[in-house]
Amino acid sequence: MMRRLALFIILILSAMPALAVNPDEVMKDPALEARARALSAQLRCMVCQNQSIDDSNAELAKDLRVLVRERIADGDSDDEVIAYVVSRYGEFVLLKPRFETKTLLLWGTPAALLLIGAGVMFFAARRKRGKVTGTSLSADEKARLDALLKEDVR
Repeated sequence: MMRRLALFIILILSAMPALAVNPDEVMKDPALEARARALSAQLRCMVCQNQSIDDSNAELAKDLRVLVRERIADGDSDDEVIAYVVSRYGEFVLLKPRFETKTLLLWGTPAALLLIGAGVMFFAARRKRGKVTGTSLSADEKARLDALLKEDVR
C-alpha cells in the first residue's frame, strides 16, 4: 500500500514541471527550452492575470509562449525577448515590474505605509504615556481614603 502511495505521489509530482506547455511548443534544444521556460515564468498571462504564461492554458498564453520560443530561435537574448514582449503588451505583462522612475510609487508605497504606520504608533504611544488618566480626588474623597487606609493598617 505504501509503495503504491509513494509511486502515485512521484507520478503526480513528476507531471508538475510540464505545467501548461504543450508538447508541440517544446524546443528541441534543452538549453533553449530552459531559457524559454525561464522567460515564460516571468511573463503574465493577460487573460488569467495571476499566472505566468508558463502556467496558463489560455490561448493568448500559448501564443506568447510560441512567440518567446520564436524569438529565442531567431537568436534574441533574454533581455531582447522581454523587451519585445513588453513593447507589444506593455509593462503589465511582467509578473515582477521593473524598478524604474515610473514604477517608483509601486515599489515605494509599501515601505512608505510601513513607516507612516510605525510613526503613528510611536507618537500615539508617546502621547498616551505622558497623559495623566483620571481626575484628582476631592477633599472629601481624600479624607475618606485616608480613613480607610488607617482602618486597614490596624
